[in-house]
Amino acid sequence: MSQPKVPVWVNLALIPFINIMLAFLVSALVILAIGENPIEAAGYLVYGAFGYEEGIGYTLYYATNLIFTGLAVSIAFKAGIFNIGGEGQAYIGGLGVGLVCLAVDQTMPFYVIVPLAIIGGAAFGAAWAYIPAYLSARRGSHVVITTIMFNFIASSLMVYLMVNWLKQEGRMSPNSRTFEESAWLPYMHEMLAAIGINIEQSPLNASFLWALICCVLIWGLVWHTRWGYQLRTVGTNATAAVYAGIDNGKVTIWVMLISGALAGFVGLNEIMGVHHSLLLNFTAGFGFAGIAVSLMGRNHPVGIILAAILFGALYQGGSELAFEIPSITPEIVVVIQGLVILFSGALEHMCKDRVEAFFTRTSAA
Repeated sequence: MSQPKVPVWVNLALIPFINIMLAFLVSALVILAIGENPIEAAGYLVYGAFGYEEGIGYTLYYATNLIFTGLAVSIAFKAGIFNIGGEGQAYIGGLGVGLVCLAVDQTMPFYVIVPLAIIGGAAFGAAWAYIPAYLSARRGSHVVITTIMFNFIASSLMVYLMVNWLKQEGRMSPNSRTFEESAWLPYMHEMLAAIGINIEQSPLNASFLWALICCVLIWGLVWHTRWGYQLRTVGTNATAAVYAGIDNGKVTIWVMLISGALAGFVGLNEIMGVHHSLLLNFTAGFGFAGIAVSLMGRNHPVGIILAAILFGALYQGGSELAFEIPSITPEIVVVIQGLVILFSGALEHMCKDRVEAFFTRTSAA
């Protein structure tokens, strides 16, 4: 008699939901410990993220970065590669976007600059991912170690370039000059106003649409092409992949190139979409948060979109919560975000065996 199978939706939806609820339960205990009402705090958090148009805009703006970095982690993970370098790849990808804008914003129109910026961000992010990929595929280096190290190298390189080469003359802060408006991505409220829909202003811009397009492209690549079959085979059983005639090293390299390119698109949202200049620390930890987004989303584009919106809501709703209840400081909000990352990342399998055993017994009965 065949072994009863666990329904697919249990792993895809139920277990992540339980992990999130556990994180919120522990967060409620933290809020109780500082003498505040967790139900009231949850109300402020939800209202700040989804209760008004500007809040929704900020939530989706944060989610855009997390979609890019979550996709970057997921495609590498599908090939059995744990890319921890999304932060550095996003940083260098943003450098590529900024250099393109600084080079051509005064001579070329918007419809030429945008494709060039996309190529620049992808090329710089992929180039930064190539070195760890090559070292792993051809020299046996551990990709986790090398990608973590390259995060620090990227940060130091950006400081050197911004302070010594790219800072606008006469400016105290290490920022480049402001781009011409031809190199600005349109805001979502501007795009909707053009078709007669008026919403409140927010940083949400056209890069959100590009993030959704990337989700479709990655879905098609991973599940509907022979290259996707190769990367999934390598990720499932690298030894079997060799016997099937797949060059594991080559797969490692091109998958990491795509992963780095996706992380590099963070620069579109931050550099072209919001700041309109090249600056330091614009990645703000989104490269690391993308790891939790990918794990919570089960490395699938649809799940990544939902997880990114959840984390975007925590960023935006947490700001509202800290404003409305002063005793809940921004540090407490970071604790709540960290608990969600903890339960959806490091502890994601904590309840898995018990939940699967329950459904296995139910199916058998």
